[in-house]
Amino acid sequence: MIKNDLLLKALKGESVERPPVWMMRQAGRYLPDFMKLKEKYDFFTRCRTPELATEITVMPIRQIGPDAAILFSDILVVPQAMQVEIEMKPGVGPWVPNPIKTAKKVDEVIVPDVKEELDYVFQAIKMTKQELNDEVPLIGFAGSPWTILCYLVQGQGSKNFDKAKKFCFSEPIAAHRLLQKITDTTIAYLKEKVKAGVDAVQLFDSWGGLLEPKDYQEFSWKYMQQIITALKDEVPVIAYGKGCWFALKQMSQSGASALGVDWTCEARNARYLSGGQITLQGNFDPARLYSKPQEIRYMVHDMINAFGKDRYIANLGHGILPDIPVENARAFVDAVKEYR
Repeated sequence: MIKNDLLLKALKGESVERPPVWMMRQAGRYLPDFMKLKEKYDFFTRCRTPELATEITVMPIRQIGPDAAILFSDILVVPQAMQVEIEMKPGVGPWVPNPIKTAKKVDEVIVPDVKEELDYVFQAIKMTKQELNDEVPLIGFAGSPWTILCYLVQGQGSKNFDKAKKFCFSEPIAAHRLLQKITDTTIAYLKEKVKAGVDAVQLFDSWGGLLEPKDYQEFSWKYMQQIITALKDEVPVIAYGKGCWFALKQMSQSGASALGVDWTCEARNARYLSGGQITLQGNFDPARLYSKPQEIRYMVHDMINAFGKDRYIANLGHGILPDIPVENARAFVDAVKEYR
């Protein structure tokens, strides 16, 4: 039995004394100890070495005290397993040397044996579970098929992913074939994560909000729904779509246990749009962690009051920024823990 099961209670919709709290990207670059490891090992070495992934995952649990751990990894390990070459370039971020631009290139992408290609992730989960010793739940994650397609076609990060959108709209058959391959791989990957021991999973649709609502349904949501349907009876699923407030009603009917909300959608609107019966997660502006700790405390309490303590998971509206002071991250977590 997990000693601190606040997150799991919130995902079931049970009443709690206070909401659980964790932060997207909490196992990462704002922590000085993480930066020391970054100097020694490149990004994907950290992802592929179970001992390093475990150390980084557990770091924030020891140093800032959230109610859940999220496995240190990356959404792009999935397309790497599909034999797409991807690098993490300093100062650039994800870099695909040979972007997928044609139907022929889509045909070359494989649906791999995830047990073989991503075994290092499952080993990291087992190791992390042992290290956590049932103190807090462990969250596994994957990127949405649309978000992964964005990188594979664009070749790198972008403000508008225009090349990815062009590919979908000019070569829709090929685009859907690629999205289905990513979906099939992701389902197999997350099912293996559950077998390895994760207590919940989150789907990150970081670029879903770049699509207008009809295109979102066609190129993103229907693949997210496939993944949720395949997983929901095995593990609680959190669906997070940045900028996807317009889809909250449909998301709430998907079988997901919780929906992530970004900071552009007010709590009352998120509750209204999602029907008021599903757990919501979010939605503190990550940049607001630059505020003074006392100010963070007031804002966090206001946020909880707006969402309500039940059917709610306190979190940021997106990942923590790299230069946030550790004491400010701790102030965020402590503010939730102090809430009564």
